[in-house]
Amino acid sequence: MDFLRSLGHPEEIYNLVRFRLGGCRLVLSKQDRDSMSDSLQTCYKYLNQTGRSFAAVINSLDGELRNAVCIFYLMVRALDTVEDDMTLSLETKIPILHKLHTYLYKADWRFTESKAKHCVVLEDFPTISLEFRNLAAVYQKVIVDICQKMGVGMAEFLEKQVESLLDWDKYCHYAGGLPVIGLSRLFSASGLEDAIIGENTRLSDSVGLFLQKTNIVRDYLEDQLEGREFWPREVWSKYGKNLSDFAKPENIVPAVQCLNELVTNTLQHVPDVLLYLSWLRNQSVFNFCSIPLVMSLATLAAFYNNQQVFKGVVKIRKGQTVTLMMNATNMKAVRFFMYQYTNEIYQKIPLTDPSSECTQNMVSTIKKLSLSHGPVGSHHNFSPIYRSCVILLAILSWQYLRTVQASEEVHTDQ
Repeated sequence: MDFLRSLGHPEEIYNLVRFRLGGCRLVLSKQDRDSMSDSLQTCYKYLNQTGRSFAAVINSLDGELRNAVCIFYLMVRALDTVEDDMTLSLETKIPILHKLHTYLYKADWRFTESKAKHCVVLEDFPTISLEFRNLAAVYQKVIVDICQKMGVGMAEFLEKQVESLLDWDKYCHYAGGLPVIGLSRLFSASGLEDAIIGENTRLSDSVGLFLQKTNIVRDYLEDQLEGREFWPREVWSKYGKNLSDFAKPENIVPAVQCLNELVTNTLQHVPDVLLYLSWLRNQSVFNFCSIPLVMSLATLAAFYNNQQVFKGVVKIRKGQTVTLMMNATNMKAVRFFMYQYTNEIYQKIPLTDPSSECTQNMVSTIKKLSLSHGPVGSHHNFSPIYRSCVILLAILSWQYLRTVQASEEVHTDQ
């Protein structure tokens, strides 16, 4: 199925084949599990269960930073799980959000009342807190500080709606900006990055807002089904009486117009994303940051002017994901992908869209920044003959891999 979705994109088929045949090792480093304690191995198991896309880039980080980021991620996931669990009362949620960071120093604290998808990080919190206490003090300080601020902010928005664009930025600061600020401080604390990375909180915050706003736009339908609303009223009220009405077929035109305005608002953070990435020096840290950020822009390009956002799940192709994982590992490649995906948005801007002029201006700014260090070019210029060869190779490789997998299953059964 992955190959079929990418048939019109030979570079994706090429990268899918490389990935299946072991090319993933170009980005992903293999964990030395044998050297880990049982509890740390369990933490990495939870990382894979609760954040598969992040697990790949976390596993590629160098040295002790890897474990610090793993534990930080699980703490953020624990906060998110409490916030998102609609089966819990506010009386239960708010004290946990306020105090969760303090429980890192309590060996036996756990929470077993959650029915949320990722409740394992609360049920087995003692394992996470144990490995937190095994981290160097400099990492512990960052994690506790950021999680305390996140918990307070999340609790605040449990009792208030996201009304204005200022509210939207404030909520996204708590849920997305603070985690990136924390990560930046961890990068600097590890010595892998310069101190300025951890000190420039404005830049890190903007990068976090970009990621969080993309997630909020993506999760419209899921949040509606769960009874949550994070789209700012200041924007959606221009297009309808109730945010839930956007899921109705008769409201699809204003719904898409609202979507386009929010995508445009999110694009304003891309210049900061490019600046932030340009400051990074360590390759593993660069990959850790660049891959999710470029994937987020690819996701925005898929969302823009797309009615499907209000009907089901919109995801980028697996071929796109693999291509970005294997190639978005330097600034030249990042600028190429930024140009490519903003140009995709530009090609889809409806002239009748209320925010079309603003979108055009924002896209033009990003494209100019992408070209500021010289012209960008495709990684692969496929001729028609080469395109056919790539597709043929993909089909043959796919059949080979399926045969090997089937053979292994037979031997396992025996």
